[in-house]
Amino acid sequence: MDVRRVESDGIELAVRDFGGPGPTLLALHGHFGHGGVFAPLAGALAGRYRVVAPDQRSHGLSAHGGLLTPDAYVDDAATVIDALGRGPVAVLGHSMGAAVAYTLTARRPSLVSVLINVDMTVLNTEPETHPVLDVSDWPHRAPSREALREAVEARGIPDASYFMDSAVEFEDGWGFLFDLDELMTSQRALVGDHSEAWRASARGGRPALLLRGGGTFMLSRATARRMVAERPGTTLVEMPGCGHWLYSDAPEAFAKQVGDFLDRHPW
Repeated sequence: MDVRRVESDGIELAVRDFGGPGPTLLALHGHFGHGGVFAPLAGALAGRYRVVAPDQRSHGLSAHGGLLTPDAYVDDAATVIDALGRGPVAVLGHSMGAAVAYTLTARRPSLVSVLINVDMTVLNTEPETHPVLDVSDWPHRAPSREALREAVEARGIPDASYFMDSAVEFEDGWGFLFDLDELMTSQRALVGDHSEAWRASARGGRPALLLRGGGTFMLSRATARRMVAERPGTTLVEMPGCGHWLYSDAPEAFAKQVGDFLDRHPW
C-alpha cells in the first residue's frame, strides 16, 4: 500500500492506495475512522479491483482544519478522483462516508459509475438514529493505550475497538488521530434528511448496493426499504449477525457482497 498526498481546498489529504490492476473502487470511511479500515476489503479484491481509501479531512493521517461539512467532504472526494485520473470510479462509503458517496454521485455524476452504501440512513435524525455521539468529555490524552480505552468505555461505549484503531501515542500521552471538538462539529453538520441527494444519485441509471447490518443502530429496516423504493436501480442486502461495522463484523461476507456486485456491474 502506498500513501499519497492530495491537496483539497488547502487541506492535505492522505490517500491510501492499495494498488493492483482492475477498475478503481474509492472507499470512504465514516466518522472517527480512517482509510485503513478497508485493508481487508482491498486484500479480498486484489487482482480484480484497485481500492483507494483516503483518510477524510481531520481523520487519520490527513490534515486538520477547514470546513467539516458534507459539502467539504464531497469536494475532497471529487478532488481525489480527479487526482487519480481514473474516473469514473465505483464509490463505496460507510456511515458518514456513504452520505458523502451518494451526495457526490448526485452532484458529480460523471465521476461515479457504481454506488455502494454501507449501512447509512438518509434520515440522519432522531428517532431513526442517534446522529451525534457526544465525545465532548472524552479525554484528549491518557497515560497509556489501556487507560484511553478504559476512559472511553467508561463513558458508555461497550467496545471501543473501532475508536482505538485511531489511537496513537503522542509526546504527552495516548490520544486519537481525530480531534474531539472537530468531530462534534462534523457530526452536527451531517444531521438532517438526505433523501433528496439519495434519490438524485440515481440519475443516469447508476446502480447502487445498499448493505444493512441486521443488528445496526443506524438504518432501520423500514427506512432501508423506503430507500430502495425511492431510488431505481438499488439492491438491498441485509447481513444478519452484523451491526453497523459490517466490514469488521463479517469481513469475508462483506467483501463477497461488494465484489459480486461490482462484477455484475462492470464499468
